[in-house]
Amino acid sequence: MSNGIIIDTVSSPVKIGFEKNFNIAVPFIDRHLEEGRGNKLAIIGSYENITYARLVEKINRTGNMLINLGLSRGARVLMVIQDSPGFYFLFWGAIKAGFVPVPLNTLLKADDYNYMIQDSGCEALFYSTIFAAEVEKSLEGNDINLKHVYQSDEYSGLDSLISTCSKDLKAAPASASDDCFWLYSSGSTGRPKGTVHSHADIPVTAIRYAVGVLGMTERDVCFSAAKLFFAYGLGNAMTFPLWVGGTSILDTRAPSPNVTFEVIERHKPTIYFGVPTLYAAQLRALEEVSVDFSSLRVCISAGEALPGDLFRRWRNNTGLLILDGIGSTEILHIFISNFIDDYKPGVSGRLVPGYEARILDECGNEVSSGESGELMIKGDSIAKYYWNNEEKTKSTMQGDWINTGDTYYQDEEGYFVYCGRNDDMMKVGGIWCSPFEIEAKLIEHPKVLEAAVVARADADNLIKPEAYIVLNEVNTEESELTKELAEHCKDGLARYKFPRWFNFVKELPKTATGKIQRFKLRH
Repeated sequence: MSNGIIIDTVSSPVKIGFEKNFNIAVPFIDRHLEEGRGNKLAIIGSYENITYARLVEKINRTGNMLINLGLSRGARVLMVIQDSPGFYFLFWGAIKAGFVPVPLNTLLKADDYNYMIQDSGCEALFYSTIFAAEVEKSLEGNDINLKHVYQSDEYSGLDSLISTCSKDLKAAPASASDDCFWLYSSGSTGRPKGTVHSHADIPVTAIRYAVGVLGMTERDVCFSAAKLFFAYGLGNAMTFPLWVGGTSILDTRAPSPNVTFEVIERHKPTIYFGVPTLYAAQLRALEEVSVDFSSLRVCISAGEALPGDLFRRWRNNTGLLILDGIGSTEILHIFISNFIDDYKPGVSGRLVPGYEARILDECGNEVSSGESGELMIKGDSIAKYYWNNEEKTKSTMQGDWINTGDTYYQDEEGYFVYCGRNDDMMKVGGIWCSPFEIEAKLIEHPKVLEAAVVARADADNLIKPEAYIVLNEVNTEESELTKELAEHCKDGLARYKFPRWFNFVKELPKTATGKIQRFKLRH
């Protein structure tokens, strides 16, 4: 096709190439006017509806505003922006003008923002009014020379900056391998890392997953509970619908069951992207309410592995499939997935065409089928490097391969089965044990809403599983339930895997993207 991307659909998997001069703003933004979508809605939801023609105009004005600020070529532009059209304008305006947007987690605190401002060496920072308290606190005493800081009240704030800027903008020269945008990792095991992606990475995920796995077309309307600052949400709610010429639903509110149900019934999405924690909460809410899901053709889950019991209960309640998959900030989106015509409860699925996998033991040798080990992935959407972290870059990005940090095995049918993060695995009685397997069994119990399992040493300094439980009902006799849950695990798992300790808590520590931070539960 034109616009800088060369796609060979005859080969299997599809081969993707790029012309020498390639800026992704051209195929993702500019081409929609050439293809006659000017009057089609690109964004609907919390703010005014945005057509593709208006989107192009606002992006061009925003890009020219950034140029007028006098930013250096390739300067980082930090964004603490709500899920709104303003996010699109800044992200794509920066890329088209030759700058590097860095969307930040909007749920963070001042200390986190201070760290990222310092770490990134950014020249500009834009933030939504609703996040002003934490962002402005982060700027106090910050010794970096931030040239430009702007509070954006979404439309009124951004419009005041761009209204006098030209609505015409030619895409800055770039190549597919040039730095394009950053995402900071979710920090499930410590400080977030600046993950640097190139211009090639977004189209690769759109072609391989959005089209290749989900079969997305311009008729699709996408609703993502995961927000835009998260790699998963960035694809779901922005880059995928833009690639196919579809429509995205943006909602600024926290994605509670009631909010998501309201959005689905009002805006009629065809694809819904959620996370396991939210699906569990939605199932609980569906015991009290009835929801019209008739517009949906499929549901997606990522961020944390989806227990098989949640898959089965969702299908029984709604008639809809949840296609679970695994992605990462470093690989940008899902690289192992269940498929509409090929799925299995409780597994991550099969490789997305175009990606390769190896599972390695402690000595770096590939394991046999059924044996667990470190999951290594090869593909064309892997980040270039971690900013300011050469040591972590070398240990994680090994040639063409990346160590995902996850432990997996392939079952007898070839499906990839998640066992946990490498650091979460435990040896019980000399046998490797997956916390996720125990958690999935616990969640099958009707009184359990969520569970997290970690390793703990007993009185003899031997490792055993310890469970942290969030209950569906708060008024439950915990001593009796402890015995009940232990027997529940013994009946469904190898007996050495049952938790020796049970802790009942109100909530589990998680990243903003829904990943359980098990390291915070370890003694």
